[in-house]
Amino acid sequence: MVPVAARVSARRRETRDTWTLSIESGSSAYRPGQFSMLYAFGVGEIPVSLSGDPGGGGLLIHTVRAVGAVSQAVTRLRPGDWIGLRGPYGTAWPLEESRGNDVVVVAGGLGLAPLRPAIYRLFAEHERYGRIAVLYGTRSPADILFRREIERWRRRLEAEVEVTVDHADETWRGHVGVVTNLIARGGFDPDHTVAFVCGPEIMMRFSARALEAVGVAPERIFVSLERNMKCAVAQCGHCQLGPTLLCRDGPVMRYDRAEPLLTVREL
Repeated sequence: MVPVAARVSARRRETRDTWTLSIESGSSAYRPGQFSMLYAFGVGEIPVSLSGDPGGGGLLIHTVRAVGAVSQAVTRLRPGDWIGLRGPYGTAWPLEESRGNDVVVVAGGLGLAPLRPAIYRLFAEHERYGRIAVLYGTRSPADILFRREIERWRRRLEAEVEVTVDHADETWRGHVGVVTNLIARGGFDPDHTVAFVCGPEIMMRFSARALEAVGVAPERIFVSLERNMKCAVAQCGHCQLGPTLLCRDGPVMRYDRAEPLLTVREL
């Protein structure tokens, strides 16, 4: 429960309200899909997914959108500033279990950040998988995360990478529409496909339905859920979703387990 003090080594602006921080932790041992608790001293603590390369050395990378007091304080930190760190916590994307299958990554908005470590691993070990598809949707061209990196991903021969926006501007030459529109033309084998999905809950529900519509079984679809995590060690109950404590049993869950919980409005 006591955070470790760590230094911020780099800060990069991604969009108008989103920054990526590199934190010197001494260790980058974590699994793609896990999260940390970041503590802005004197302000508070928030859960933030890890968004870097798990094989990237002693840095922990977090991509944070400034939407509240704590996240705004975190994104204002500069190289050399101190931050409190706990973790990593939670379940991970099933990369090892997915070997030998096609893998479809479906991201919505900031949901690309928790999926980015899995994408790094998929590309680094692409010979262990079948077809790799990364499908990303966001509100507008100005809201695209990791833009230069996406361009590098699109040049990879072993992967299909597609980006769509809800609202285009005069500079946009790509797809327009919701990310679910890209699923039907993904070109993967549904009987041998595992899907990783992260984004707003409504986006994940519709993406899962679109994947099921093309033949992907619900037990082969994985989603990352978000609730108000406080202790991160399954003691406080703030992240309870029905019988599930997401800091312990999530955030990554099979959709056939998560879907009944997501349809209950009170949860």
